[in-house]
Amino acid sequence: MTARRLIVEADGGSRGNPGPAGYGAVVRDAATGEVLAERSEAIGRATNNVAEYRGLIAGLHAAVDLGGGSVDVRLDSKLLVEQMSGRWQVKHPDMKPLAAEASALVRQLRSVRFTWIPRARNTHADRLANQAMDAAAGITRPAPTPRGAATPHRIAGWSEEQSPPTIMLLLRHGQTPLSAERRFSGRGDAELTDAGVEQARSLAARVAQASTVDTIVSSPLRRARQTADLVATALHLPVTEDPALAETDFGKWDGLTLAEVRERFPADLDEWFGSIDVAPPGGESFAATAVRVRGARDRLLRDHPAKTVVVVSHVTPIKLLLRSALDAPMHALYRMHLDLTGISEIDWYPDGGAVVRRMNDTSHLSAP
Repeated sequence: MTARRLIVEADGGSRGNPGPAGYGAVVRDAATGEVLAERSEAIGRATNNVAEYRGLIAGLHAAVDLGGGSVDVRLDSKLLVEQMSGRWQVKHPDMKPLAAEASALVRQLRSVRFTWIPRARNTHADRLANQAMDAAAGITRPAPTPRGAATPHRIAGWSEEQSPPTIMLLLRHGQTPLSAERRFSGRGDAELTDAGVEQARSLAARVAQASTVDTIVSSPLRRARQTADLVATALHLPVTEDPALAETDFGKWDGLTLAEVRERFPADLDEWFGSIDVAPPGGESFAATAVRVRGARDRLLRDHPAKTVVVVSHVTPIKLLLRSALDAPMHALYRMHLDLTGISEIDWYPDGGAVVRRMNDTSHLSAP
């Protein structure tokens, strides 16, 4: 009897990274697309990568049980695809036993091919994984509304009654010597250039002219604080520092161009591009940055309800706040561009809704 050709789609994730985690996997007949098996499980507290590997292992187990021969494994994790294909090393100690377990299952199948797919093409496994994460977090979702039934859904800006939002103006700092040369600029405490000071002054005038601000909060890094001080002078307000709004720590890459990093750290750079959980050598991952930025956001919303808050920060924290407001996946970070002294604006509503009103507004730099 000819062994079945199968497709395995798998996903996993955590709420907090690490946090309440779960995985999902689905096995299809390659010829018909028929769903032959589903697997999902809440796995307690774990990281995204651990959950993704657990989803892969569950899918491979199901493929073995179904007598699979040729199996096409489709994942939206580039890290797992590259590691299981043997192109990247498995370095993290938590990943090594999971990769070994997955490899042992692969050897039980006639042939296995690993393929990266975008998350939009992995919705079945993603849905199962999110259900498992809900279970791990103790969240009960309402049952889906039957087709054709009216679905009450509040959309910020369209509902009849809304409490006033907290308005957050997100300001990127002005130019530094590193940003002028497009170098990684993390925790290195570069000062503004003369051009950066002029950019920040134009930004301050724009904010003072257009907005009534209640509070100014800044990253403690010098380039952000210098920018915040110029805004504060224009608004006649003090500045409060929050270390959680500092830029991602790029470790050994700080001060290097992308080309220099590619030359000196090629494997590390590939892994970093492949997963938000991977940190530059001696640095910090985007996932870790997201945790502290979320904490800063929550404190600001708690302490300044229905107020206007100016946040002076850096590319990564601002992108993370925009991503959160849009409820976009983490890889959306790579699809945003923020200019020096660009202004973004978010309305955060008390019920948890959010509206992005503008993004990367730099009209003050072209004003006469």
